[in-house]
Amino acid sequence: MFSRCFLVFTSIFLAYGAFAQEPGMKTLPPIKITTTAAKVDQRVWNSFRKSFEQAEEVKWYNLDKNLLAKFIMDDQQNTALFNKKGYLLYHIAYGSESNLPAELRKQVKSAYVDFNITKAIKVEEDDRTIWVVNLEDANNLILVRLENGELEEVKNLKKSS
Repeated sequence: MFSRCFLVFTSIFLAYGAFAQEPGMKTLPPIKITTTAAKVDQRVWNSFRKSFEQAEEVKWYNLDKNLLAKFIMDDQQNTALFNKKGYLLYHIAYGSESNLPAELRKQVKSAYVDFNITKAIKVEEDDRTIWVVNLEDANNLILVRLENGELEEVKNLKKSS
């Protein structure tokens, strides 16, 4: 579970900017998407439709031994990874400040008063919901993580002049 969760966060970090590796963190080998337009088993398709009824523009990819779906839902880009038996391994929704629940937005804004929320990414895995939020002001880029009401600053970078 740790390696899968780490993989999810690593892909988020790479998608939204390069960050220095923290001491003691494991580096996973690159994942290779082997094909586009993957053949989707009926169990996987049924599980996908049950979880994401409103999904549009669905594209499937083979990802190691799993199937990755990329799609649009509620005007957001989404990614969902399923195993071959149709079990949802994780779901990521890439959004903005408006997609962040009001109570979480208030929590972030009270801790980072002069910062703008530039991205709000919702990660769902193993009955956990984690929000990864990118913040920016004139001089800084900050990445925070919210889970179970706790706010954790993951990265704080100074912008170059």
